[in-house]
Amino acid sequence: MKRRAFLAGSLGAACGAALPAFGMSRDGVLTATDVHVKDYPTVAAVRWIGEQLENRTGGRIRIRQYHSGQLGRESEAIDMARFGAIDITRVYSGALNNAFPLTQALCLPYVFESVEHQRRALDGEVGAAVLKGFEARSLVGLAIYDSGPRCFYNTKHPIVEPRDLHGLKIRVPVSDIFIRMLRLFGANPTPLALGEVFSGMETHMIEGAENNIRSFQSSRHFEAARYWSQSEHSYAPDVLLMSQRSFDALAPRDRSLMLELARESVQVMRAKWAESEAVSRRTVIESGVRFNDCDIPAFQRAAQPLLDAYRRNPAIDDLTRRIRALA
Repeated sequence: MKRRAFLAGSLGAACGAALPAFGMSRDGVLTATDVHVKDYPTVAAVRWIGEQLENRTGGRIRIRQYHSGQLGRESEAIDMARFGAIDITRVYSGALNNAFPLTQALCLPYVFESVEHQRRALDGEVGAAVLKGFEARSLVGLAIYDSGPRCFYNTKHPIVEPRDLHGLKIRVPVSDIFIRMLRLFGANPTPLALGEVFSGMETHMIEGAENNIRSFQSSRHFEAARYWSQSEHSYAPDVLLMSQRSFDALAPRDRSLMLELARESVQVMRAKWAESEAVSRRTVIESGVRFNDCDIPAFQRAAQPLLDAYRRNPAIDDLTRRIRALA
């Protein structure tokens, strides 16, 4: 199905009054989207949910996946889910910061110290509070998928401390936190969609970007950027969301099953992540990408004004305190 035709038909139907429950088709098929490739851990986790749904409902409910950005960018997917044009989407938390402020606490620099620290927070009250926050804007927070530390990579040279970023045009997601953070580091933040990063580096529109190593490899950015710097400046996770309209259209027992499977899929995703992250690291090292450690305290000092500014919001400060207490 062509993306443009899907969007036109879906949004047109969503805005009309003829269909009482637009999200899920009449044959019980739920539409799920992701910008990542078909073997990416988040895509695999949602595929697992679909398999379990089909098995446990006797085929009444199934999931049809559109991976690799077939239905557009994450920002578009958020709106389509809110209006019921799609049912389920996996979205990077940075893209949610403006509309859902509680997600800001998960994206701030150096709030999490490790993957283990992050998982303690996401699996407990912090994660539950963030997921509940989506109810305010017609979405159901199904699960939070951690995705490792985000680090810098570029085409020019190793990044050891913030001054090594000075003047470099670095791609960031469309997120105020990341734009402000890169400015504090002295870089020139350049908001771009993930799908535009590779061509941006090849045409010298940008000199680099920041992401986790799995995305660095799966997007083939390592073919253009030959320097990876282990800055670990953010552990911003991914969020699995469902249209409130689609969720409400399910029978009560099916809603409970969807929530149960979504929570269980977190462990599926983490197992896939551990396996694929190791493969990704080995692949980019074998390709000749140069790895270096960073002066983490120097980056923490540079980022502190940003952390202070966001913590003036009492809700963000409360979540940040609870996260830090789990370190």
